[in-house]
Amino acid sequence: MSYFFSKKVEVGKNLLKRLIDSDGFNAVVKARYGYLLYNKNDIYIGRGIEKYGEWSEFEVELFRQICQPSDVVVEVGANIGSQTIALSQMVGNGGRVYAFEPQRIIFQTLCANMALNSITNVECVQAAVASSTGFIFIPDIDYHRESNFGGISVDAFEQGFKVPKIKLDDFLEIPRLKLIKIDVEGMEAEVIKGAAELIEKFKPILYVENDRQEKSENLIKTIRSLDYKLYWHAPYYYNPNNFAAELENIYPGSIAKNMLCLHQSSKIELNGFTEVLS
Repeated sequence: MSYFFSKKVEVGKNLLKRLIDSDGFNAVVKARYGYLLYNKNDIYIGRGIEKYGEWSEFEVELFRQICQPSDVVVEVGANIGSQTIALSQMVGNGGRVYAFEPQRIIFQTLCANMALNSITNVECVQAAVASSTGFIFIPDIDYHRESNFGGISVDAFEQGFKVPKIKLDDFLEIPRLKLIKIDVEGMEAEVIKGAAELIEKFKPILYVENDRQEKSENLIKTIRSLDYKLYWHAPYYYNPNNFAAELENIYPGSIAKNMLCLHQSSKIELNGFTEVLS
């Protein structure tokens, strides 16, 4: 395999520099929060990093208002760690981020990105997070072909490579917990159920993807049963003030469909959020 260093990719007013390019599917750029190894064939996260040097920055801006130095954050469905790096900087050396990712190749990229940026306050775990323990199966995925690799539902397969399935209640022994971020392609309610004890103890802020209509009602009921109020957060993927100053929007009209969930005892005051009523 051959490597090409310092290959410049023209974007907008600036130049994103591919510090490493290869004949394979991976490349490295200097992005908003540090160095990022990414898959050039990933049509959402990879393409966003390639084009803008960031991914879903409006979500990160929200996390910045939540997370403070020494906080503990759990990120379920960390993918390659584009937001994990930002979270690690927010919580600082006194804090901790637990990043879970079940897909082997994506998990390896996640670990590589922590190593590239000399990050020591993130613990990466290759596991599927659910409401029970055991194993799931993930088949061979062709990362050499274009796809939305972050959109694969890992609970949909009956054969493949075995990956541990864990409950957060069983796995984590932590002194505090500020935020649980969950993006697991339809398994969100299972993650919540498996973290019920942690949630009852620490009452963390929950940031949960809710983009599967057939699973939305159950997800909403599950979180409400823990005495939480839910609010919609639907940020655009494209950030006009992106790191690369790129004017072209490759995600026209596309938004993330998430919920910001606060325990009834929370004293946080929200402005501009719509409560989830149905």
